[in-house]
Amino acid sequence: MSGIHGYLMKVDDDRESAEQIARETASSLQSGQTSLIDIVQSLGDYINDEDHATRSKAVTYLSHVIGALPDATLSRQHIQVLCQFLCDRIEDSGAIMGLTRLQSLGRFTKEMAVMTLRALLEHFQDFMLRPHTQRLQILELLNALMQNHRAALRSLGDEVIIGITDLVSGEKDPRSLMIIFSILHVLMTLFDSVFNYFPITFRPPKDDPFRITAQDLKDRLRRCIAASSSFAPYAFPQLIEKLDSTSPNVKKDVLQTLAACVSSYSIAAVSNYSVTLWDSLKYEILNVQEEDLAEDTLVTLQAIAIRIGKDLKSTSQTTHLARYLRPITKECNEQLQEPQHKSAKPTGQILSTLATSSSIALYLIVKAVVPPLLTLYQDADSIARRRALLEVLVQICNAAVALDKTPVVASPPTNFEQPLLPFKDRLFELYSQALMSTAREEVSFRIVALKGLLRMCQMRNYLQKSETGMIVQYLNEIVLTEDSHGRGDVRNEAIQALVEISQSNPSLIMDITFPAFTARLPDHNVDDSTAYLTTLEGLARLSIERSISNTLIRRLLGKLENALQSEGSASYAQALLSTIDYVLGRRTLSADPDLAYYHEKLVVALVRRAALASVEAGSSILVEPTTLDILGRLAGKIICALNEHKRQSVALETYTLFTEDGNSFTPVPYTRDLPQRQRMTMILSTWILASVGSADSALYTVSNDHDLGSLLNELTRLTIIETVPVVRHSVLRQIALLVNRCWSPEGSSYALKVMKDPFSASQMDSRNSSDAVPVVFWIAKALTLRLSNTQEVLNHVLASLSDKDHGPASARGLGVLLAPDEVLSKEYGASVRLLTRQRVFSVCVPQLAEGFRTAGSVTKPNYLVALSGILKYVPTEVMMTEIPTLLPLLLQSLDLPDQEVKAATIESLVVVSQESPGAVEGHMSSLSTRLLQSATDAKTNVSKVRYTALRCLQIFPSKIKDSVLLPLKPEIIRGVISVLDDSKRHVRKAAVECRAAWTNLGEPDSED
Repeated sequence: MSGIHGYLMKVDDDRESAEQIARETASSLQSGQTSLIDIVQSLGDYINDEDHATRSKAVTYLSHVIGALPDATLSRQHIQVLCQFLCDRIEDSGAIMGLTRLQSLGRFTKEMAVMTLRALLEHFQDFMLRPHTQRLQILELLNALMQNHRAALRSLGDEVIIGITDLVSGEKDPRSLMIIFSILHVLMTLFDSVFNYFPITFRPPKDDPFRITAQDLKDRLRRCIAASSSFAPYAFPQLIEKLDSTSPNVKKDVLQTLAACVSSYSIAAVSNYSVTLWDSLKYEILNVQEEDLAEDTLVTLQAIAIRIGKDLKSTSQTTHLARYLRPITKECNEQLQEPQHKSAKPTGQILSTLATSSSIALYLIVKAVVPPLLTLYQDADSIARRRALLEVLVQICNAAVALDKTPVVASPPTNFEQPLLPFKDRLFELYSQALMSTAREEVSFRIVALKGLLRMCQMRNYLQKSETGMIVQYLNEIVLTEDSHGRGDVRNEAIQALVEISQSNPSLIMDITFPAFTARLPDHNVDDSTAYLTTLEGLARLSIERSISNTLIRRLLGKLENALQSEGSASYAQALLSTIDYVLGRRTLSADPDLAYYHEKLVVALVRRAALASVEAGSSILVEPTTLDILGRLAGKIICALNEHKRQSVALETYTLFTEDGNSFTPVPYTRDLPQRQRMTMILSTWILASVGSADSALYTVSNDHDLGSLLNELTRLTIIETVPVVRHSVLRQIALLVNRCWSPEGSSYALKVMKDPFSASQMDSRNSSDAVPVVFWIAKALTLRLSNTQEVLNHVLASLSDKDHGPASARGLGVLLAPDEVLSKEYGASVRLLTRQRVFSVCVPQLAEGFRTAGSVTKPNYLVALSGILKYVPTEVMMTEIPTLLPLLLQSLDLPDQEVKAATIESLVVVSQESPGAVEGHMSSLSTRLLQSATDAKTNVSKVRYTALRCLQIFPSKIKDSVLLPLKPEIIRGVISVLDDSKRHVRKAAVECRAAWTNLGEPDSED
């Protein structure tokens, strides 16, 4: 059976098998078993059959054979014969596919490309009547010819232009248009055929399988319009005309297309229309109505300056760029005659944007604008006028800095000086006087001046080092001497300016700022004053460069040593440690060459000193709970950065705290009747245990569950007997760390045993069983976070809610399960599974609902408090799945006296009202009554509850049907009016907004 006969037999029922036959024929041709003439002759009667379908299948067979051949198989003569053969039968399906393959071959000549194009134009004059799939094939062949044989088709001149234009006119399908725009981009002529599509208003249908967006069409059309400078006489006038559109989208499209044209057209073409474009575009900036449109307009104006200033080295007034900028600077100077007018700010934006286009543009703008600005400033008779003028000067300085740092385009080297250099002394004087000699109440004016001085420091080779040093002294004085009350913005800006200067001139900060700042820090015996906080904040923010931060840490350690020796203020020592912690927190400590120094000085030395201070007589600021917590957090940060071997050695000091043998310090675990000061060191042990990673290398622990169990038993005992809350909390964290990180899943059974019976584990009397409740919930938290024995754990803790004596403590403890904890987190190596919250919610909520339904009146509140503790940390989307179950419980929770529970409940109701308003409609009467009572009863409810209740009430008018709310409107408004004189300002504000929302309920919308 011949290949063509087999193909025709299969093609209708099994296309894949038919194509396989064509591939086998191609293989035979490639191997020499058959020839191209044999294949063409085998088509025989099929190719001349009167039935169009038969002819098309025969041609398609040939095209499949051609498509399966490697590129080098066909000679030029073969390609010539096939091209002629397919062009003669181009209207038969399959011919287009074959021609598309042939034109991609390297031996396809110019003459063949011309033959193919003419065949297309001649035989498809009814192009728009053809099926869309065939039109797509034709357009893809045309596009391929344009891409691969452009020179051959250009030689046809008007024939190809007119032919293709006539062929595709009227096409509206977005897939076809994407290809047409590519073809027209190559043609680069016939503007009208392109511009008729502008602006694109296409909206893709829903679930469009082709995923062609309006932006895709806009981008492709924009490339066409910007394809040739020959379009300029047509494009610019028509685009300018469309700027009068009232549609912001059309305007935005016009501005972006103008920018594309300007960037693509020749310099001469753009220059011819540059002033015309300025006259048309300036309105969009000077009378700004849409900020994004003003931004696009600035981009277009800048694009013009960049294009006509390309490779320009001359500052002559006869250049294209100078002629473009002359009317702009004239207009800007006129606008600045009234600097307080609203157009002054956009005027500065115009000058700044254009000045960043090139160094020549900056030079021309500075020469034209700065002298008049300085004269206007000198004659200004008010701070407001001076501030407006100073802002424009700063914007020009911004442009100079931007050109130095990140130029928009690379500019050729120039031999003229920095254009602002002749004005340096005058600008320095103006900025300095405005900053240092103006009343401190003129905050905005002084901030503008400060920014001007900063920009002068940032200009390359502009200021002498002594001048920059003087500015640094000004900034130091502001930070150190000015009261932050009411003028904090100036001080913050001064600190930020010092930070930016430190990046280019760190030596000035080291030589001037550091001595000035550290001189303000006391050595010892600090009173209740907190003035040092401002100094420390400044130092901390300045310490970005490594050399600066290293110096700061050493100096702060010296201050800390003095404070410790003199037993000064604990708050001062805490502030010093917090500053060091902040500075190190911004460093990549694991790669820091000074890590060993930090470990020795900040971890080993200070932790040992704190441990020894806990057993020495007299007071010591190192045993203050807050100090120990800050020191522990700082030590933990450094320990986490150590290598594994070093961390293991640190782990051995978890409870000995780097104290030598023979010292009076005794580790807290396994030691009875220690004083409170010594027990405080468990705060440090917690941070060390968290930081060393796997804690099974810590002292008293090895890799088997028995010794871990011994330590867990001891920590449980310490928790139960501990009376100091901060120490108990630290020990509970240690318990959670051990259970969460150190126990294998198989060994969790012992942790479960301790959780279920803490007193047996600790070998203590169970008379004060409420003391063991925290142990239960922290072990439960540790297991739950890693989803270990979750069902069993949660069942146990939920069962405790029915206990009349300890149920309330258990209810509050349930909130511990999902509450975030800094130590028990992924950052410190804890095992935290992604679905923990969802799992806890799905297990607990049904049981809480059922427990509440069957509980007695004494224990019912326990279930509501527990629910509040869980919902506080559950994602909204998870909570919404159980709204029918939750809503009745939430309503009951509003009657509880516990203020924290009530506030959390109302927060949950806010979410429900916003996400599922239909769920609350049936409960609106009782819900609004309870919320109104919570908002108005200031004696019973704290401000957080009152504020949250008003927020929830305010949501209802925008979410709930009017028919449901209108009967409640009078009562709500009367109730809210009574809150308008609440003692808390934020509550009064919420009451005003709530009353407005309910007052407008049911009123017709204003048409004005």
